[in-house]
Amino acid sequence: MSDKVTKHSEYLTRKKYIDSKLRSAEWSVVPYDSSQPLSEFHRRAIEEYPTENGPADYALCVGSQVLGIVEAKKLNLGPQEVLIQAERYSKGVLESPFNFRGFRVPFLYSTNGEVIWHHDIRHELTRSHQIAQFHTPEALLERLERDRDLALERLINTPNEHSWLRPYQREANEAVEKALAQHKHQMLLAMATGTGKTFTMVNQTYRLMKSGVAKRILFLVDRRALAAQAVRAYASFNAEPGLKFNKIYEVYSQRFQKEDFGEEDKFDPRLLPKGYLKNPQPGHAFVYVSTIQRMTTNLFGRDIIFEVGDEVIDEDAEKEDIPIHAFDLIIADECHRGYTASEVAIWRRTLEHFDAIKIGLTATPAAHTTTFFKEIVYRYEYERAVREGFLVDYDVVSIKSNVRLQGIFLEEGEQVELVDPESGSKQMDLLEDERQFNTSEVEQKVTSPDSNRKILEEVKRYALEHEQEYGRFPKTLVFAVNDLPHMSHADQLTDSARDIFGRGDAFVRKITGRVDRPLQTIREFRNRSKPGVVISVDMLTTGVDIPDLEYIVFLRPVKSRILFEQMLGRGTRKGETYPDKSHFVVFDCFDGTLLEYFRKATGITAEPPLRGLRTIQEIVEDIWRNRDREYNIRCLVKRLQRIEKRMSAEVREMFAAHIPQGDIGRFASELPQKLREDFTGTMGLLRDKGFQDLLVLYPRAPRTFLVAYGYEDGVSSQWLVRDSAGQEHKPADYLKAFEKFVRENPEHIQAFEILQNRPSQWSTDSLVELQQKLSTTSQGFTSENLQTAHKIHYQKALVDIISMVKHAADNGSPLYTAEERVEKAFEAVVTSQTFSEEQAKWLERIKSHLKKNLSIDQNDLETLPVFTRVGGWGRANTVFQGHLSQLLHRFNEAIAA
Repeated sequence: MSDKVTKHSEYLTRKKYIDSKLRSAEWSVVPYDSSQPLSEFHRRAIEEYPTENGPADYALCVGSQVLGIVEAKKLNLGPQEVLIQAERYSKGVLESPFNFRGFRVPFLYSTNGEVIWHHDIRHELTRSHQIAQFHTPEALLERLERDRDLALERLINTPNEHSWLRPYQREANEAVEKALAQHKHQMLLAMATGTGKTFTMVNQTYRLMKSGVAKRILFLVDRRALAAQAVRAYASFNAEPGLKFNKIYEVYSQRFQKEDFGEEDKFDPRLLPKGYLKNPQPGHAFVYVSTIQRMTTNLFGRDIIFEVGDEVIDEDAEKEDIPIHAFDLIIADECHRGYTASEVAIWRRTLEHFDAIKIGLTATPAAHTTTFFKEIVYRYEYERAVREGFLVDYDVVSIKSNVRLQGIFLEEGEQVELVDPESGSKQMDLLEDERQFNTSEVEQKVTSPDSNRKILEEVKRYALEHEQEYGRFPKTLVFAVNDLPHMSHADQLTDSARDIFGRGDAFVRKITGRVDRPLQTIREFRNRSKPGVVISVDMLTTGVDIPDLEYIVFLRPVKSRILFEQMLGRGTRKGETYPDKSHFVVFDCFDGTLLEYFRKATGITAEPPLRGLRTIQEIVEDIWRNRDREYNIRCLVKRLQRIEKRMSAEVREMFAAHIPQGDIGRFASELPQKLREDFTGTMGLLRDKGFQDLLVLYPRAPRTFLVAYGYEDGVSSQWLVRDSAGQEHKPADYLKAFEKFVRENPEHIQAFEILQNRPSQWSTDSLVELQQKLSTTSQGFTSENLQTAHKIHYQKALVDIISMVKHAADNGSPLYTAEERVEKAFEAVVTSQTFSEEQAKWLERIKSHLKKNLSIDQNDLETLPVFTRVGGWGRANTVFQGHLSQLLHRFNEAIAA
């Protein structure tokens, strides 16, 4: 193509596309006039601006200074590499007062009218990147006047010493600030659920605002419940001694209902003034907490908005003209969200609108998340958090339900209730033929109330045992399959649970988008004893903080790793009301197969979001334009076959106006041949608007939901033991593995040899070695795991570690609790001896210590307060006339015998 034609093509691109984009960003597009000084070109985009290296397509002038260069290329050229040309022109503006390593204009752009690339050339580490719009004149002037390097220096040199920060939260802040110092603008923090991501970022926000790195902050969430939590977190944060965050900087949010905040919240959330969005000012310093749904509506209008799970879309949100520099920093909480391609696209489009630092927060980074945020700058995994004592681990109960594993088979003549999902009308009927429903159809097309009831009865059995042991009913969250009108699994579980637990309606509540004031109920679940059991679907899968939650029941078959980990994460937090919460319990209602399914997945999920379906019209157009024609013909055939299965009987007559006998199934099977023989004619039918409308709007066959009241499920359950690798074992299998380990490793663990052959050498060091080496095996033979396995398999609670080792080595060896073992040892050592009153008191102290520790030595009496406050080793040895060492040795030997 000749230079003349190329120039003409670029000129048309500028006039048709680029000029309008510049005007939208408040630039007036004017030709260059050498007779006028630059001061006359304030807020102008000057065309064909001369430089020493040739004319720049546009020069962006503010005041009397050229702050930007725009290089345009024709529409079919990618603009990214064209930035190099803009760099050349920047070096050629010699009259500029600026000089950044030879570049005389700081802000560079390249565009083909559709895509805009931008490069702030002032710092050599700053990356070029795509932006949604041109910056306004005010935006460029603000960026020019802000000394980011000085602000970063202040940030790095400010000690991060907030008294509430945990060590790993400080590490996360350091990682973010290191990335910012390297001029990175997109980054991801992957921190386990319950480790305080929000608090970490509230502290980070304050540091960034105080140092001047960022002033206008958008904290983006996907649920109003999370927005309410974030607003509370900012309002309660002690930024400086005696000063809350919201007393230093403004904190705004979208509109909440009064009940979204509890009586304990002594502040009123403030609504963001519209001017802060539409006309950002350098003097603004604020945090705005918003849902992604609301911000998307503000940017693109209501037509594009979507619903996520149970979330309700705000009705008062309006489309606003928001410039790309409205925020300096965007924090995207729970940024893994987006289970379909359309949701991910809207997440990205909303984030990409703003030219700002973007920090993503998630416990479960997915492929689409890391692709957008580019780099995980910090990780804090669940396993490490448990190891360091900031989160709790979980135990597993496997519930075996034939219905959940095999589906439902109904015999001919069986009585069922037919429910119309549209109207809710019900009718009893007798099946005229047998029907088989697979597991994926349970709670979607059919339900067995008996199955749901028996599963809840199993959960109740464990809950009552927990209540007896700990003195409290375990807060329980049950995940249901759905909450659809007239066929709601959540409703059925709620009704059954109220009967089964027998503690009144207030004790069991449903929390979904279909209940009144769900955030208020969440708050009650968090802070009060009632409700004790909550049934949910999506609303409690992510972000909501219930520290005292102890039971999670999976009655919902989950296939998304992200969703599963988020649901599991509801229980990982340490207790608040119950500080003795040492673990939580997962009920896998699919006989352990749910946990098995996710066991081998990696820390970063490779699963892509579900692809959004193209419309039939889009598929037809792709066939017409020869885009992957054979593939799209196959897609269309499948789509038509799906319609044939779903349409009602009268639809054939409607389709008969377009195809023979209205037989859409036959038309689909013959379509590839028809297109080969008469492409134009067949495409004429496929592109016919009436035919296309019918393919979308055809009346569906009426659906029926079956309630199989008479179908009985077989349900059983058992505890599983989790090893250090996270693998679950049946107690018998776990004990077999332990038995094998003990019998095969006597020469590697000295304590094994001592217990079996040399009990006189048993000591505190022997016990420590035994516990340490057992717990670090791949199977994780901790005392807690082994006690759980013995309790289930042998019906013997609190078996001591010595008994477990001896029994593994010799199945005839009895199992004792620590208390039984110590009593037996004392009986062997002190029987038939007489002791003084003071000696007897010391013996009680020693016995009490042995029941907890199974060994004792001189160091214990010299260091432990229970001994030192009454004189310690010196006094005790005197009381026993200098024979205390021999006495302790005999106790240790008797315990190991």
